[in-house]
Amino acid sequence: MPAPTLLAIGAHLDDCIFGIPGIMLQAIRKNYRVVIVAMVGDLSNWPPARSREQELVEGTKQLCRDQGAELRVLNFASMQFDVSLETKEAVADIVADVQPDVAFTLWPHDTHADHEVAAQVSKVALRHGGRVINPRDTKPPRAIYQFDNGPGHTIGFVPNTFVDVTDVWPEAIGWLGKYMALQSNKPYDANVLDSAQQSKEAIARYRGLMCGVKYAEALWSTGPRPQVIL
Repeated sequence: MPAPTLLAIGAHLDDCIFGIPGIMLQAIRKNYRVVIVAMVGDLSNWPPARSREQELVEGTKQLCRDQGAELRVLNFASMQFDVSLETKEAVADIVADVQPDVAFTLWPHDTHADHEVAAQVSKVALRHGGRVINPRDTKPPRAIYQFDNGPGHTIGFVPNTFVDVTDVWPEAIGWLGKYMALQSNKPYDANVLDSAQQSKEAIARYRGLMCGVKYAEALWSTGPRPQVIL
């Protein structure tokens, strides 16, 4: 029987690594195939990546491989893609190829337009991909969850699902730190948390306090699901 597959879809290289690194690492430990999608792979108009666009993309792919995940990068540029047939087809093609058992997407209400576009495109591709790339067969995942992208971006996120990620927390925060070091073109220092790591840690601690654990990642389940409570 093939291993189950987790698909995580974001707009940018760091969205899933910031949003759900702990959940992805737990899935990897349970022998899931973990595939991450970043829609923005053309970094030519993004100042932090200037003159080293391909280095950042390839370096992020390697960081994901080091953790046991696969990163697929589409070729859209920030602020230059929309909820169009082209974008829906590109993501639906990946969904049809990957056939995820569970999927994670960005929360749709956000101050960053790329995040909102990515969330809407993901919703169409995951739920109705077969209509977009007809006649290819697609299998909707059994569960779809939305995750937030931090207080500087996400608007009105009230989670209904919490995941205890305390057991993988050092690796999760380290994954994010290594990406941020790569983005900043600086050596990674495991003893110093940069601003993104500090934000993620504060969120994970707060979500942990909400559900009674040390570190948690919070989600919105897009459909009611039974929970084992006894």
